[in-house]
Amino acid sequence: MIPRYTRTEMGLVWSDQNKFRTWLQVEVAASETLAEAGIVPKSAARAIRVKGAAFEVERINQIEAEVKHDVIAFTTAVAEKVGPESRWLHYGLTSNDVVDTAQALLVQQACALLRPAIEKFIVVLKRRAIEFQHTPQIGRTHGVHAEPITFGLKIANWYSEMQRNLERFNFAAEQMRVGKLSGAVGNGAHLDPKYEEQICKRLGLEAAAVSSQVIQRDRHAFFVATLATVACTLDKIATEIRHLQKTEVREAEEFFSEKQKGSSAMPHKRNPVTCEQISGLSRVIRGNVNAAFEDVALWHERDISHSSVERVILPDSTILLDYLLAKTTNLIDTLLVYPERMMRNLNSTGGLVFSGQLLLDLVEAGVLREDAYRIVQRNAMQAWREEKNFRELVLNDPDITSRVPRKTLEKAFDLKRQLKSVDKIFARVFPKTKSAAPARQAASKTKKKS
Repeated sequence: MIPRYTRTEMGLVWSDQNKFRTWLQVEVAASETLAEAGIVPKSAARAIRVKGAAFEVERINQIEAEVKHDVIAFTTAVAEKVGPESRWLHYGLTSNDVVDTAQALLVQQACALLRPAIEKFIVVLKRRAIEFQHTPQIGRTHGVHAEPITFGLKIANWYSEMQRNLERFNFAAEQMRVGKLSGAVGNGAHLDPKYEEQICKRLGLEAAAVSSQVIQRDRHAFFVATLATVACTLDKIATEIRHLQKTEVREAEEFFSEKQKGSSAMPHKRNPVTCEQISGLSRVIRGNVNAAFEDVALWHERDISHSSVERVILPDSTILLDYLLAKTTNLIDTLLVYPERMMRNLNSTGGLVFSGQLLLDLVEAGVLREDAYRIVQRNAMQAWREEKNFRELVLNDPDITSRVPRKTLEKAFDLKRQLKSVDKIFARVFPKTKSAAPARQAASKTKKKS
């Protein structure tokens, strides 16, 4: 039975409780930094940390319903808990100093969950790529049989792409690891930039070199776009498997349990429902990118047109990607693969897929490329139209046999020749990984001896 996605950590990152807790974390860092500088009484900083932690989300929502301002509602509710020394709460700050800096922390919390999910998926891809390193499969271009590959080579391509995605993700996450406490227009009028730097450092953030009332949204647009890029790769993988699961292809399919049902009307159906879900939800994340791009252009030093958008797209995009990574990891981990069917499909055209090598052999034999192409294509089109065996047509064509020796022609249809570079490619993708073939051969010899 395929395990259901039950992870709750990502949802908790974006919960109201955690959001306000993170806002308080910023307020505490600010008051303690200023207390160390002798600007805020240490007793006040201590009270904000200890007593402020008793805030209640219900009370914040109650106040917000009256004042129509979430940060004021938050500081009012915290002040009620802190008491008289709350006059030092939020000292020298504007609302967005807290909101944007806290949001950077929330994004880092989300990234701390997404990063290992990406890494886990990469590990699964590597394992299955090596497993099918030498499993022949027909390569397809434009949906038409091209030349042979291996299924492992296809998965290695996915692995390499996910490696790049991890690099992009880490870079985008780092660009989001910035805070700002530079005031209502970013000019540092009420809080010296050195304190901004110290507060951010206390929180594990870098201080934005320059900001307006907000951290500039090019960072957020790039971050969401990066999440969407990862989702695009997952969609790409799911789409490929959907094709391979077609009845007339049937080279691989997503896991189907004994009690699973594919259709209410047709008991024979084994539908790629997980793949289709991955493809569908990836579209949602990609759709969020446009909204993130629209958030970059704000009026002057700030408007709030981006705020409502980010309350949707940041939680939704990170939660969805977390979900899709789990689903796609399980998809590949449990993927059903049919090597015999792959070989049957590869051989189904009677050697047509070796036409490229035959073309080169004719050229090497002294035939002009255009003439060689015409000769090979003539036989290929006859095999295509009349469903004849291409290899047999070639071996009986005097235009070919008079120029190319029989032994060379036989070698043109050698599958191993076509796949001779697979191990070299794998050595580049997986530098320290040994070939899977020797291991299998060794295991086979051991069995024979026993």
